[in-house]
Amino acid sequence: MLNTTNKNTKVSGPVAIPHPSQLDIFTPDEATLEANHIVGFDGNDIRSRPFNLLRSQVVKTLESNDWNLFGTTSATPAAGKSFLSMNLAAALSRLSDTTIYLFDFDLRRGSLAEALGVDSKVGLGEYLAGKTDDLQSVGRRIGESNLVLFPCYRVKANSAELLASRRFEALMDAIKSLPDDIIVICDLPPAFANDDTIMIAQYLDAYMLIIEQGITTKKQMNNTVALLKPTPCLGTVLNRYVGGLIDPYGYGYGGSEYSKYYSD
Repeated sequence: MLNTTNKNTKVSGPVAIPHPSQLDIFTPDEATLEANHIVGFDGNDIRSRPFNLLRSQVVKTLESNDWNLFGTTSATPAAGKSFLSMNLAAALSRLSDTTIYLFDFDLRRGSLAEALGVDSKVGLGEYLAGKTDDLQSVGRRIGESNLVLFPCYRVKANSAELLASRRFEALMDAIKSLPDDIIVICDLPPAFANDDTIMIAQYLDAYMLIIEQGITTKKQMNNTVALLKPTPCLGTVLNRYVGGLIDPYGYGYGGSEYSKYYSD
């Protein structure tokens, strides 16, 4: 974990987000993807179907509102927020004319690097703490896909101080200056875990709220929306749905006919 006692969070110059061609390529191991249920890269995998459907809805909503920067959050921990962020980003990256940047801003419990098997000593926590000025050393292009990941290796404390810094503000200004054909997803902490998500949300076009069936209450959902105002809610996703006819991961979109379709 990173000790954030270093106060060197000033900005030494203009911040530029690296182009995918400037980043090292990291190719995930198939066994690691399978172990962490990362299925969005393979459009022929029946388990990727819910993320393909979600992808279409997200793209439609972004285009209709002229948005390209959104976050994912939940009211409570362990709702599947990062799982959904990773698979949605992977599904979006299969669109040939779209580049996806995925930033792990869950500074205290970043998990996207582990889900892909990325092993590095330098992440967004180190950058925000002033340990490095080199965003190229942080970012990774994932295989030959259109996905770029900026991972986070869990900070020890004081994440709110890092997010209140001029360095973070400059980073978000640079992200917002990316070309319009780039979609940026920010994986955020649960809304009520601390004030980190409130601080980040003010820079976003919108956010997606992940709801866990049987766990997230209506009050928690409404309070999250109120807490993050005036940032609009792009939409909600009911995760771990177990009603009706279900397929893997609990998404109720039908039965065996879909399996036959994909197997053909």
